[in-house]
Amino acid sequence: MDLRNIAIIAHVDHGKTTLVDELLKQSGTYRENQATTERAMDSNDLERERGITILAKATSVEWKGVRINIVDTPGHADFGGEVERILSMVDGVVLLVDAAEGPMPQTKFVTSKALALGLKPIVVLNKVDKPDAEPDRALDECFDLFANLGANDQQLDFPVLYASGRNGWADTELDGPRENLDALFDLVIEHVETPAQVADRDKPFRMLATTLGADPFIGRILTGRVESGTLKAGQTVNALSRDGTKIESFRATKILAFRGLGQQPIDLAEAGDIVTIAGMAKATVADTICDTSVTEAIPAQPIDPPTITVTFGINDSPLAGRDGKKVQSRVIRERLMKEAETNVAIKVTDTPGGEAFEVAGRGELQMGVLIENMRREGFELSISRPQVLFQDIDGERHEPIEEVTIDVDDEYSGAVIEKITGARKGELAEMKQAGAGKTRIIAHVPSRGLIGYHGEFLTDTRGTGVMNRVFHEWAPFKGPIPGRRAGVLISMESGVSVAYAMWKLEDRGRFFIGVQEQVYQGMILGEHSRENDLEINPLKGKQLTNVRASGTDEAVRLTTPITLSLEQAIAYIDNDELVEVTPNAIRMRKRHLDPHERKRASRAAG
Repeated sequence: MDLRNIAIIAHVDHGKTTLVDELLKQSGTYRENQATTERAMDSNDLERERGITILAKATSVEWKGVRINIVDTPGHADFGGEVERILSMVDGVVLLVDAAEGPMPQTKFVTSKALALGLKPIVVLNKVDKPDAEPDRALDECFDLFANLGANDQQLDFPVLYASGRNGWADTELDGPRENLDALFDLVIEHVETPAQVADRDKPFRMLATTLGADPFIGRILTGRVESGTLKAGQTVNALSRDGTKIESFRATKILAFRGLGQQPIDLAEAGDIVTIAGMAKATVADTICDTSVTEAIPAQPIDPPTITVTFGINDSPLAGRDGKKVQSRVIRERLMKEAETNVAIKVTDTPGGEAFEVAGRGELQMGVLIENMRREGFELSISRPQVLFQDIDGERHEPIEEVTIDVDDEYSGAVIEKITGARKGELAEMKQAGAGKTRIIAHVPSRGLIGYHGEFLTDTRGTGVMNRVFHEWAPFKGPIPGRRAGVLISMESGVSVAYAMWKLEDRGRFFIGVQEQVYQGMILGEHSRENDLEINPLKGKQLTNVRASGTDEAVRLTTPITLSLEQAIAYIDNDELVEVTPNAIRMRKRHLDPHERKRASRAAG
């Protein structure tokens, strides 16, 4: 059967997963009466809740006798490790661009990866039926982007379609009939080449593993594209590491191919097809699975290095072990090592003492998703503030710089620029109008300066601003960047918080906790209105006397506490503080709970 392998790449929220839904519907993958969900490809709970794609997933449709394997990729740069590997499995990419927003930072990130591999893109201008869509401007910006990224003549001569993924149509003309996605299917078959590997069916079997998974029934599974030859179920194969060292021999117990939304067992995998193999014990991502006669590994794509690190430790607070079942460092280590094996963008190292682990990754969102997943699995953890990783280049200390693209209403642009270029040591690269009353600001800011900035940014722009960031370069160290300005309110007692005590303390700052909540000595209860930390007693009830007069019992009216999400809490804490994460609670605390120990530690640090 004729084959095509494509990936759908785009910026966050430009409609990749929604478009794949329509492709599945119109290619007849679903039965007439089949119950379907929206964004069928976003299969795990976190993806559904946040409305983002975290893991790349493949599906396959048939059109006019041709099988098209489609890979849906994440848009966030934090999950770029997924995108970099996936692109080596495909022969073409469909680049989706929002007709109103035009190419955005992550568009640039994924497109640069695709162009570097020599893939010829198809550009689909999506959401052209939006009232503020400007397809012509978006198309010009795409052309400029390709030119800036060093595209060759063939890549610059890209075909264009106008589409609305949600309404399920794509057309070569902007004012075409707008009926269905036939034009997109036909263009993929015509423009994307048949995998070059198909010609190599007679050579020995070779496949590069690009994603690793686990199936409860068949164990570890590796997915990749067959580079040459064929593989029969039950055949014995070797696994080679990047440098060609043999890791193991194993029997391919099962071969699964993508058919619609599910995977079906097949007897024979052929060159060019994307398949999943089971049976290996040690082989992992970037290894070559091959016939026993092959000795050379397939070169794998280099993965961008991590830029931030977070310390995961055991939860040693007084409330430890009440919510979660998995609290020992051994169990936490096993889970992190398992994560590092499937996710190439994460690196885990042990710290001296063995109670904590350094986890390095791409960004706060990626770390937040990992912690959230562990918390739902029943883990209890204490998490440190993210630290930026430095590199030593030519004997000088370099730090990661990110390109930040911000779209804000004109009235807030001054406040945003002042914050970014002032204390956060950013440099303004470009500033232009982006539609009526909107300004687009592009700046290069050290990653250190962006930790914890997002919440402040939303406050400054009254929740209307949109910020995107992507790794730009390594640059010499920019000097100290001040942290949080306000101090915190710390509990000096352990027990249950009392309404009267908190009401009396309201003029001291804003609270993060409510009434009748468990607190302990050293726990952070709120933000102080001044710069220093303040110890308070939230357990002090009202002293009662037996004398009563009208008007002495004032009504206690408390301000609603501020609830911080997991990512906000991690970005909020300082270096001497931790976030305690359990299945039912997110609490912030001082690293040293005892006030005397805190003083000793601050003297030693100072």
